[in-house]
Parts: sequence; structure tokens; C-alpha cells
Amino acid sequence: MFSGKTEELIRRLRRAEFAKQNVEIFKPSIDVRYSDEEVVSHNSTSIRSTPVPSSSNILLLVGEVDVVGIDEAQFFDDGIVDVCVQLANQGIRVICAGLDMDFAGRPFGPMPALFSVAEYVTKVHAVCMHCGELAQYSHRKSQSGDVVLLGEKDIYEPLCRTCYNKANIDETSDK
Repeated sequence: MFSGKTEELIRRLRRAEFAKQNVEIFKPSIDVRYSDEEVVSHNSTSIRSTPVPSSSNILLLVGEVDVVGIDEAQFFDDGIVDVCVQLANQGIRVICAGLDMDFAGRPFGPMPALFSVAEYVTKVHAVCMHCGELAQYSHRKSQSGDVVLLGEKDIYEPLCRTCYNKANIDETSDK
């Protein structure tokens, strides 16, 4: 989290629009943190989108487009992989943004499968909130064990491997 994934997605989609390409953007309907109908970055950059409850809805709603953007891909069901492959096989450029790992450092939902079928993968990193190094972990500050827990800086903080491991050891010893 806080690495600029959504900001980069929006940047790429705006460039496609500038190039007069037809663009459609989808996001999981459960993500209502900033807006019901827009994809919004933590920096408040936004772009219109269509919220959908499952990946299969994307195929039903996509029109004549050149580019499809998908935000928070980790929240979709495993069918998102087949949806992306089907769109790509139709000549549509598909750009997905999502977390590769959950709060426990495990591969998140369909993301590993999406990586394996993607032509290009860009991995962006946040900055560790404890030491300033590159952060690849989303450390959850709350005690919830739910894999999906929508939140922002009040619930999550980006940490590097060293600080993430230390935070988990500290939390375990506090119990």
C-alpha cells in the first residue's frame, strides 16, 4: 500500500485517453473508501470507473475499447485471470493494479496468476514508515485476521522486510 499503484494506473489510462484510445476502468464494488464510482489514489487523483461485484461482470460491461484498466485486482475472484486473458486475446490492452501480498506477507488472491500471464509487470514500492528503505509489506496495525479489511493509514503502514519482521515479533511478544 501507499506505493503509487493506483496513481500509476490512472497515469497510464489518462495517457491512453490522450492518445484518443477508448478506455474503460473497473474496480471491485467492495472498494468504497474514497468513492463509489471513481478510482481514487491516496493523493486524491481520480478517474471515472465502473464498480463490479465479480470479474465476470467486466466481460458483460466492456464495450468497444482499446484499453481496460482494473484497480484493486487482488479483491477480485480467481476468474479475473481468465477475464484478462480473454480481453488480451481480443487485442485489448489490459492494465491491472493490485497488491501482490496480503497483510501477512502471503500472495494475495489472484495476483500470482495474473503475474504469470502478464506480458509486463511493474512492481512499485512504498517507503518504510520506520526506516525509510523501500517497503514491500503492508503491515496491519489492527488485530483483525480478516484477509480483506479495507483501510488506509489508520490501519496499514508500509514496511521494509526488516521492520515488518520486527513489528511482527514485537506484536507476538506483546500478547
